[in-house]
Order: sequence, then C-alpha cells, then structure tokens
Amino acid sequence: MDRFPDHRPATPSRAQRRSARGHHWRRDTTELGAVFVAVALADLVANVVVHGHDGPVLLVASALALIGTALFHVWWAQRHPHGPPGPEPAGPPGAAEVSGPLRDYQETALWRIRTTVADSPGSLARICTAFAGREINIISLQAHPLPAGTVDEFLVRAPLALTRAELAATVAAAGGQDIWTDPADAHDLVDEPTHVLALATRTALDAAELPVALRQLFGRCTIRQYPGGAARAGAGFEGHVMRLPAPSGDLIELTRPHLPFTPTEFARARKLVELDALLGPRVPKVEARLSLPAGTDLTVRRADRDDLAAAVAMHHRCSPEALRKRYHGPVHDADRYLEHLLDPRHGQTLAVEAPNGRIVALAHLIWDDDSAEVALLVEDDWQRRGLGFDLLRRMAALALEAGVPTVYAVTHASNTGLIATMRRLGAPLDHQIEAGVLTITAHLAEAADQLPTPWPTGPAR
Repeated sequence: MDRFPDHRPATPSRAQRRSARGHHWRRDTTELGAVFVAVALADLVANVVVHGHDGPVLLVASALALIGTALFHVWWAQRHPHGPPGPEPAGPPGAAEVSGPLRDYQETALWRIRTTVADSPGSLARICTAFAGREINIISLQAHPLPAGTVDEFLVRAPLALTRAELAATVAAAGGQDIWTDPADAHDLVDEPTHVLALATRTALDAAELPVALRQLFGRCTIRQYPGGAARAGAGFEGHVMRLPAPSGDLIELTRPHLPFTPTEFARARKLVELDALLGPRVPKVEARLSLPAGTDLTVRRADRDDLAAAVAMHHRCSPEALRKRYHGPVHDADRYLEHLLDPRHGQTLAVEAPNGRIVALAHLIWDDDSAEVALLVEDDWQRRGLGFDLLRRMAALALEAGVPTVYAVTHASNTGLIATMRRLGAPLDHQIEAGVLTITAHLAEAADQLPTPWPTGPAR
C-alpha cells in the first residue's frame, strides 16, 4: 500500500462527458428564455408608466416598496444570522488540541539556562521534552562543543511560579549536568550573532570599548590587565580563567567564578582582541559646546595621546595643591601618569578646551573590573565655574552607557570640593576612609534619569 494516496483527478468517462454536454444545453436554453421574459416585462412596465394615468404614482410606490423591502431585509438579517447553530469546524487533519491552562504573557519570566549534556543522539531532545512538560518555551539555543560532551545554553520563557531550583531539577531529570541558571531580561532577546556584531562595531569605533565589550559578552566577570604580561603567559583558557594578549603587550585576564569558559567563548574573545590590535589606537571625534555664565564658550571632547603635550602644559599651570589632590602623591610624578591615562584602551578621557586652544580641565574614566574610577583636574583659574560637575555628569553617563553600574573617586579626605561635586550627582554614595584616603562610590542606576546624554550641548551648571 502506498504511504501517500494518489490525489490526481480521475479521467471522466464517455457517459459523463455526454451528461455534461446535455446539462450545458439545458442551462443555455433556460437563460435565453429568462432574457426574453425580462424584456417583455420591461416593455409592459414602460407602457404603463408612460401612457397610463397613474404611471408616476405607480413608479413612486414601487420605489418606496423596494426601499421598505431592503430595510426589512437588513433588520431580519441582524436578528437572524445566516447559518444554523452547530459545533465549531474541526481543524486540519492531525492538528493537536491545546491542553493545559492558557498563561498570560505577564505571568512568565525569562531565564538563561546552561547545562552540559552527553554528545549523543537524543540528549537535547530529552531536555526539550522536559521543558515542554513544564510549559517552558525555548526562545533561543546555543551549542558550545567540548572535547567530551556539549554545553547547551538556552534562553527560555518559563511560568512565573517556577523557581530556580525547579528549573534546575527539570534539566537534571532530563540528563543535564553542571547546570547554571540566571534571570534574563529583554536585552537578552537579541540573538547571539547580532549581539557579537554589535560589540565588534563598538570596539572598532572606540579602543576604550574593548573591556566593555568583553564584559557584555561574558556577563559578570572580573577583567584585569597586567603590564607586559603577554610575554610571560600566552593566550588560552582553563576553567574559570581566560587569558588574552593585548596589543600593547599587556595581558588581559578574565575571571568568571560562577561559570567556566568554553572554546566558543574563547574564540569570540580572541577575535575581538585581534580586531582591536588590527585597528590600532582610535578615539571617536565627538565634542560638545559648553557655555559658561560669564559668556565664555568652551569645547568638551574626547582626548588621546595626541593631547599629551597640551595636558603636560596644563599640569605646569596648576598649583602643587591641585596636583596633590588629584594624584595623591608627589607632585613631580604627575606628568608620567598622563601617558597611561590618555591611552584609550584603559578608559576614556575628556578634555575641556578654551577658545585659545589650551586644555583647562581633564576628566578620566578608568575601567576597573565591574566598576570604574573617575578623576578630575581643573586648572586653578577655571575652578568654581561648574566645569568639574559637568565633566562628572558626562563620565557617569558614559559609564552607564557602557553597562558599568558604579563609579568611584579616590581623593584626600580634605578635598571638600570633590566630595560636594559627587553629592550633586544625586546618586547614593558609599564612603570609605583608610589612612586619610577617601573612596567615594556612586551607585548610578538610581540616578540614571538625572544624568544627561554623554554629549549634550548646553550651559554648565
């Protein structure tokens, strides 16, 4: 017996063809007779209307009758819909009935789930079947091949009532091992290739984005950079630690205690670092106008190593007290810090430029693990004009844009100016004093609505 029956129409027989020809002849004769009858009736009506005494009255009465009939038909159709009552039509053959409660969209939660499964047929199918049994919808799936087994990473939408422990138990019952779960949000709905391409684009535009891109690629992780470490330790990964050689010869080390790295993740990170090395140092050309109350127009822009001479000249115009508060050490060592600070791979530097081309203020945003350090230096003659607060707000906005939730400033406990400027951010602050050195940490998420876009144009406050 064939699996698929033949649905081609059968060839009509000779008797069927004769019957069809007779049917067409009778239909044509009936239609022709109806045409002659309609013409005769039309001629009769025309004679009555034109030659009869009551012709116009009859015509108006006919029109009113037609209108009344149409209105009655509409009223009747609304009260008595067409079609007899009966059961809903059945779906297509083989369609399964929907069972289980219909859950509202708002009663679900997004989760990221990662597990190691055996590299054998059916291992993934068992987990998918277990998810279906708990009404868990799989939105996306990534496979990370290992020498023995495979790491499968799921983005799922699960009923809100399911706990983290129940999700892990569901995966474990289906054969999963080394299970990791973490709540997700709407940003995780972007597919992984699109996400990686977006991070590569940010890295290509700005060298300071490399540490940010690595953090956004791997989630919560610690990133440290060791000067000259690339010569002592090559690239590679082992468990929870990944090492990557930086273009400058430094060593970038990533640590993720809660989740080991996979070969796929190492390949992605290495390509980002190679892209950064290929493009070399680069800083986007962005700037904003800053108008002071006294009528002076300044320019705020990104700075890089090309501004080293102008930054050193600004140091020489600053008082020893201003340099001491900024660098917390001997004044004569201040100049040697600038080359490191102006390297875009360590963070972002903002410079305020006067109309005569001189740099009168510098602000640094330096990446440090999951946080970032902010530092300000305003030339003595330009202090107390709002420059420090304007720069601090811009750096806080840049940190939030990069996904860094906290920034901190390190200064002397006697630096009341910086302390007051940090308080004006409107963010919750943590204070820690040790040996006369004050560390102020600002939690930016609670003040995000008060921060400007990184490059607005407007007066200083």
